[in-house]
Amino acid sequence: MSTLTLILCSAAMPLAAQDVALPSTSDEAIALDEILVRSYEEEVLQSLGVSEITAEDIANGPVTNDIAELVRKQPGVNLTGSSSTGQRGNQRQIDIRGMGPENTLILIDGRPVLSRNSVKMGRGGERDTRGDSNWVAPELIERVEVIRGPAAARYGSGAAGGVVNIITKVPDTESVTVSTQYDAPESSKEGDTKRLNLTWTKPLSDQLALRFTANLNKTDADDADINADALKGETCYFRGAVTECSVPAGNEGVRNRDFTGLLRWTPTDAHRIDFELGYSRQGNIYAGDTQLSSGDDDPLIQSLIGSETNIMRRRTAAITHHGIYGLASSTSYLQFETTDNTRLLEGTAGGGEGQINATDFGTVNLRNIAAKTEWVLPGQIGSHLATWTVGSEVRHERLNDSVIVDGAVDVGFDYGDVEADSADRDPVLDQTLVGIYGEGNIEISDRLTLSPSLRADWGESFGVNISGAMNASYEISDRWTVKGGVARAFKAPNLYQLSSNYIYVTRGNGCPEGVDGPCYVLGNPDLEPETSVNSEIGIAYRDDFGTAATLTAFHNDYRNRIQSGDTLMAAADCTYDGAASSCKIFQWENIPRAVISGLEGSYATPLSERLTLTTNLTYILKSENKETGDPLSLVPEYTVNAWLEWRATDDLTITPSLTHYGRIEAAQYNALTNAEIEDAEDRDPYTIANIATRYAVDDSFFITGGITNLLDKDVSRTGIGANTFNEPGRAYYVGLTKTF
Repeated sequence: MSTLTLILCSAAMPLAAQDVALPSTSDEAIALDEILVRSYEEEVLQSLGVSEITAEDIANGPVTNDIAELVRKQPGVNLTGSSSTGQRGNQRQIDIRGMGPENTLILIDGRPVLSRNSVKMGRGGERDTRGDSNWVAPELIERVEVIRGPAAARYGSGAAGGVVNIITKVPDTESVTVSTQYDAPESSKEGDTKRLNLTWTKPLSDQLALRFTANLNKTDADDADINADALKGETCYFRGAVTECSVPAGNEGVRNRDFTGLLRWTPTDAHRIDFELGYSRQGNIYAGDTQLSSGDDDPLIQSLIGSETNIMRRRTAAITHHGIYGLASSTSYLQFETTDNTRLLEGTAGGGEGQINATDFGTVNLRNIAAKTEWVLPGQIGSHLATWTVGSEVRHERLNDSVIVDGAVDVGFDYGDVEADSADRDPVLDQTLVGIYGEGNIEISDRLTLSPSLRADWGESFGVNISGAMNASYEISDRWTVKGGVARAFKAPNLYQLSSNYIYVTRGNGCPEGVDGPCYVLGNPDLEPETSVNSEIGIAYRDDFGTAATLTAFHNDYRNRIQSGDTLMAAADCTYDGAASSCKIFQWENIPRAVISGLEGSYATPLSERLTLTTNLTYILKSENKETGDPLSLVPEYTVNAWLEWRATDDLTITPSLTHYGRIEAAQYNALTNAEIEDAEDRDPYTIANIATRYAVDDSFFITGGITNLLDKDVSRTGIGANTFNEPGRAYYVGLTKTF
């Protein structure tokens, strides 16, 4: 088996805190393996940079549609639109420590999920995507690990904010489990949700086991006029003049179809190989979002509301090997992931950017190959025991986007690698990233553990990037521990930002302030990777009675952030709209510096034998683009989550909970033009309360039910300032789970 492990490409980062200990022939060997393969996060930052959502947590706080609804309740986590512009505001995704969704790496069973990269990035940094956290139904999940700060920086490109690892249930016994859930909003203007899924697991022999999963899920879209009342009395501006406010769209719906098959082969006690195939289809139910402008008076937009306007098809094939070699262990995988992004054609210029303008569908194809291996080895430095982890990672992305190239404008001039005629442009974009790393967990004393690490990444576009980290844990006493770390993280430029063939044009209103159009924004093959230095220091407390608490201060110094540039690269004579003109040329560019800092805290304690209180706090002290002073993402100034788990009887659990969100600061400057925004309106603080119940009829039959947004807090999207999204109103749900 060692030959197979070495062939599976490269060695790599630990698979997001997964235990890989396998059955052994003696009790002594089992205990030793648990110590050796214990992950970096568990060993060094288990109380500060890592939190976990268990299957029981999911069952006690059911999800309407997307597991992001529960992840958002972890320390340091919020949901936000895909950029700080507020466009596509209802396409809310996981945002860790205010670094934005593009800096959150999503994994399923330790393997990267990169389907959102098939969706073009708008000039303001937004994508019309739901993100990558909704490819697995909640009932099929064993646990979700959320890794933040210096603990996440070691995962390579895209993890500067954090990592979310969704770990699925394993085929350990023969069973069939069927789950269903129905969510009914009280308001007739909001869409309801129906979900049905099945898991079938069957050991075929002592060495072979099979798992099959299927999920069907549908959430209807909100009504087109759901936000109309929220605009009463509001003043809106367009081109500096007061104008009638348009009604922004509510939440769009989604249809999920997910199927996976896994064959697990355990040829010996020391080796396990998983073969897995997966297919998912996500289709939207259009609610009328047009990104930059309103579709109120557009007959095409109005005719499409309620229909399917974009479809994502994701296919995966993976082989994963876990092995134990005496006192060493390894985890390796090779994964092929393809995504077909099929959607109605959209505008790429001016006020019509991102707005559906045709009844024809186009398909963008993204192919990803990812391979990793990780080796965990025992050792020592002098008299100090140590555990060493070494490995590497390969990711290759290939994007075929003839849709954006064929639909792009003819620029009418030559500049760098840009072809004047769109028909001459190559629609294929690709990039390869290769990373190698090593780290150690060194027991300096019974109380002090140091964990240095070093990582080198090579990218075709930017060359070599060096990252490193130093983390430490010191036990002050049996109850108190101080932990901290500093790490350098990075994010490679995406293919749209790098490609000279991805071109945006504006007549003039979208040009940087003070510049007459037409203006062109081009991809930039010379971009540097975004980098950040992430640091944190905190203290953890745990006693013998079950009380646990943490308090952590974090600071991210963010450099070379990529955004649509306002530096004039050149002016060229051109023909625009049939007339001779002077075209101004801009590119995506790196901005010098941004800073994010804040506090995270958590507290859990048993109040009685049957009652447990859990709460956490996230406080963003600073989120600032040093050029404009604007926040990097639209997240609350502070967030407080709290819930009581009341085991009323041996069979009934009742969980009341609430989340309080602080003020969300609006951007003061337009991300596209740098002009001051006249309607920079903050979002006021608000609180959402819920109550969930779970009743065990017997060991194999469970009933769940409850009310979300119990107080029916109205939080509507106006599209003005930071009011960019809808919180669903009061809703009632019921679910059944039966195992045969």
